[in-house]
Amino acid sequence: MIQIHDKQFVPFITASEIDAVITKMARQAEEDLKGEIPVFIGVLNGSFMVVSDYVKKYTQPCEVSFVKLASYEGMATTSTVKQLIGLNQSLEGRTVVVIEDIVDTGNTVAELKKIFEGHNLKALKIATLFFKPDAYKQDIKLDYIGFEIPDKFIVGYGLDYDGQGRNLPQVYQLKE
Repeated sequence: MIQIHDKQFVPFITASEIDAVITKMARQAEEDLKGEIPVFIGVLNGSFMVVSDYVKKYTQPCEVSFVKLASYEGMATTSTVKQLIGLNQSLEGRTVVVIEDIVDTGNTVAELKKIFEGHNLKALKIATLFFKPDAYKQDIKLDYIGFEIPDKFIVGYGLDYDGQGRNLPQVYQLKE
Protein backbone atom coordinates (compact mmCIF):
# COMPACT_ATOMS: atom_id res chain seq x y z
CA MET A 1 0.00 0.00 0.00
CA ILE A 2 1.16 3.55 -0.69
CA GLN A 3 0.01 6.96 0.44
CA ILE A 4 -0.26 10.01 -1.81
CA HIS A 5 -1.41 13.18 -0.11
CA ASP A 6 -4.48 12.21 1.96
CA LYS A 7 -5.35 8.97 0.10
CA GLN A 8 -4.19 5.37 0.31
CA PHE A 9 -3.74 3.18 -2.75
CA VAL A 10 -3.34 -0.58 -3.12
CA PRO A 11 -1.45 -2.43 -5.89
CA PHE A 12 -3.67 -3.05 -8.93
CA ILE A 13 -1.65 -3.80 -12.11
CA THR A 14 2.03 -4.77 -12.06
CA ALA A 15 4.76 -3.29 -14.24
CA SER A 16 5.23 -6.66 -15.99
CA GLU A 17 1.50 -6.89 -16.82
CA ILE A 18 1.64 -3.37 -18.27
CA ASP A 19 4.73 -4.27 -20.31
CA ALA A 20 3.07 -7.37 -21.78
CA VAL A 21 -0.09 -5.49 -22.75
CA ILE A 22 1.82 -2.63 -24.38
CA THR A 23 3.82 -5.17 -26.40
CA LYS A 24 0.54 -6.74 -27.56
CA MET A 25 -0.92 -3.34 -28.50
CA ALA A 26 2.19 -2.35 -30.49
CA ARG A 27 2.19 -5.68 -32.37
CA GLN A 28 -1.49 -5.25 -33.24
CA ALA A 29 -0.84 -1.74 -34.58
CA GLU A 30 2.15 -3.01 -36.61
CA GLU A 31 -0.10 -5.61 -38.23
CA ASP A 32 -2.84 -3.07 -38.98
CA LEU A 33 -0.49 -0.38 -40.31
CA LYS A 34 1.82 -2.47 -42.54
CA GLY A 35 3.40 -0.34 -45.25
CA GLU A 36 2.52 2.94 -43.55
CA ILE A 37 4.57 5.33 -41.46
CA PRO A 38 2.08 6.31 -38.76
CA VAL A 39 2.32 9.37 -36.56
CA PHE A 40 1.88 8.40 -32.93
CA ILE A 41 0.61 11.34 -30.90
CA GLY A 42 0.69 11.26 -27.13
CA VAL A 43 -1.59 13.53 -25.13
CA LEU A 44 0.29 15.13 -22.26
CA ASN A 45 0.72 14.90 -19.38
CA GLY A 46 -0.49 11.41 -18.58
CA SER A 47 0.54 9.49 -21.69
CA PHE A 48 4.30 10.11 -21.62
CA MET A 49 5.19 6.71 -20.11
CA VAL A 50 2.77 4.77 -22.32
CA VAL A 51 4.04 6.47 -25.49
CA SER A 52 7.68 5.90 -24.56
CA ASP A 53 7.21 2.17 -23.99
CA TYR A 54 4.79 1.75 -26.92
CA VAL A 55 7.08 3.23 -29.56
CA LYS A 56 10.06 1.24 -28.25
CA LYS A 57 8.05 -1.91 -28.96
CA TYR A 58 6.81 -0.72 -32.38
CA THR A 59 9.52 -2.06 -34.69
CA GLN A 60 8.42 -0.42 -37.97
CA PRO A 61 9.13 3.16 -39.12
CA CYS A 62 7.00 5.72 -37.32
CA GLU A 63 6.97 9.30 -36.13
CA VAL A 64 6.20 10.46 -32.61
CA SER A 65 4.82 13.75 -31.36
CA PHE A 66 3.18 15.06 -28.23
CA VAL A 67 0.34 17.52 -27.81
CA LYS A 68 -1.47 19.08 -24.93
CA LEU A 69 -5.13 20.01 -24.90
CA ALA A 70 -5.88 23.49 -23.71
CA SER A 71 -9.25 25.09 -23.18
CA TYR A 72 -9.83 28.77 -23.67
CA GLU A 73 -12.80 30.87 -22.71
CA GLY A 74 -14.65 31.85 -25.85
CA MET A 75 -16.54 35.04 -26.58
CA ALA A 76 -19.75 33.61 -25.15
CA THR A 77 -19.85 32.57 -21.52
CA THR A 78 -20.82 28.96 -22.32
CA SER A 79 -18.36 28.49 -25.19
CA THR A 80 -15.18 26.52 -24.58
CA VAL A 81 -12.77 25.91 -27.42
CA LYS A 82 -10.31 23.04 -27.21
CA GLN A 83 -7.01 23.56 -28.93
CA LEU A 84 -3.95 21.41 -29.42
CA ILE A 85 -0.69 22.89 -28.23
CA GLY A 86 2.40 21.45 -29.85
CA LEU A 87 1.03 20.17 -33.17
CA ASN A 88 3.44 21.72 -35.64
CA GLN A 89 3.48 19.34 -38.59
CA SER A 90 1.18 18.62 -41.49
CA LEU A 91 -0.78 15.40 -41.00
CA GLU A 92 -2.58 15.49 -44.34
CA GLY A 93 -2.95 12.01 -45.83
CA ARG A 94 -1.31 10.39 -42.79
CA THR A 95 -2.55 7.80 -40.33
CA VAL A 96 -2.52 9.23 -36.83
CA VAL A 97 -2.66 7.01 -33.76
CA VAL A 98 -3.53 8.95 -30.63
CA ILE A 99 -2.04 7.20 -27.61
CA GLU A 100 -3.87 7.83 -24.36
CA ASP A 101 -3.03 6.65 -20.87
CA ILE A 102 -6.68 6.31 -19.88
CA VAL A 103 -10.11 6.76 -21.45
CA ASP A 104 -13.00 7.09 -19.05
CA THR A 105 -15.89 9.34 -20.18
CA GLY A 106 -14.32 9.70 -23.63
CA ASN A 107 -14.74 13.48 -23.65
CA THR A 108 -11.05 14.03 -24.50
CA VAL A 109 -11.27 11.47 -27.32
CA ALA A 110 -14.33 13.28 -28.70
CA GLU A 111 -12.53 16.64 -28.61
CA LEU A 112 -9.46 15.15 -30.31
CA LYS A 113 -11.63 13.60 -33.02
CA LYS A 114 -13.23 17.00 -33.71
CA ILE A 115 -9.85 18.73 -33.81
CA PHE A 116 -8.28 16.17 -36.16
CA GLU A 117 -11.25 16.21 -38.57
CA GLY A 118 -9.85 19.40 -40.08
CA HIS A 119 -6.46 17.86 -40.87
CA ASN A 120 -7.50 15.64 -43.83
CA LEU A 121 -6.06 12.49 -42.25
CA LYS A 122 -5.99 9.14 -44.02
CA ALA A 123 -7.16 7.60 -40.74
CA LEU A 124 -7.43 8.42 -37.04
CA LYS A 125 -6.98 5.55 -34.61
CA ILE A 126 -7.22 5.64 -30.82
CA ALA A 127 -5.05 3.55 -28.50
CA THR A 128 -5.47 3.58 -24.74
CA LEU A 129 -3.69 1.63 -22.06
CA PHE A 130 -6.64 1.80 -19.66
CA PHE A 131 -10.33 1.92 -20.58
CA LYS A 132 -13.26 2.31 -18.19
CA PRO A 133 -16.24 0.99 -20.21
CA ASP A 134 -18.71 1.75 -17.40
CA ALA A 135 -17.79 5.45 -17.56
CA TYR A 136 -17.59 5.76 -21.38
CA LYS A 137 -20.21 8.11 -22.84
CA GLN A 138 -19.09 8.35 -26.48
CA ASP A 139 -19.85 6.46 -29.66
CA ILE A 140 -16.26 6.55 -30.90
CA LYS A 141 -14.44 3.29 -31.61
CA LEU A 142 -11.29 2.68 -29.60
CA ASP A 143 -8.90 0.74 -31.85
CA TYR A 144 -6.36 -0.54 -29.33
CA ILE A 145 -7.29 -1.18 -25.70
CA GLY A 146 -4.80 -2.46 -23.14
CA PHE A 147 -6.87 -3.09 -20.02
CA GLU A 148 -10.60 -2.71 -19.41
CA ILE A 149 -10.86 -1.65 -15.79
CA PRO A 150 -13.65 -0.75 -13.33
CA ASP A 151 -14.62 2.88 -12.88
CA LYS A 152 -12.27 3.37 -9.90
CA PHE A 153 -9.53 5.94 -9.39
CA ILE A 154 -6.03 4.74 -10.32
CA VAL A 155 -2.58 6.24 -10.06
CA GLY A 156 0.88 5.38 -11.40
CA TYR A 157 2.50 4.76 -14.77
CA GLY A 158 1.85 8.34 -15.88
CA LEU A 159 -1.44 8.79 -14.01
CA ASP A 160 -1.40 11.17 -11.08
CA TYR A 161 -3.33 12.15 -8.01
CA ASP A 162 -3.07 15.91 -7.55
CA GLY A 163 0.28 16.03 -9.37
CA GLN A 164 1.95 13.04 -7.71
CA GLY A 165 2.35 9.36 -8.54
CA ARG A 166 3.09 9.60 -12.29
CA ASN A 167 6.56 8.12 -11.72
CA LEU A 168 5.33 4.84 -10.22
CA PRO A 169 6.18 1.87 -12.49
CA GLN A 170 2.98 0.00 -11.64
CA VAL A 171 -0.62 1.06 -11.14
CA TYR A 172 -2.41 1.43 -7.83
CA GLN A 173 -6.12 1.70 -7.13
CA LEU A 174 -7.73 3.89 -4.50
CA LYS A 175 -8.24 1.86 -1.31
CA GLU A 176 -11.89 1.59 -0.37
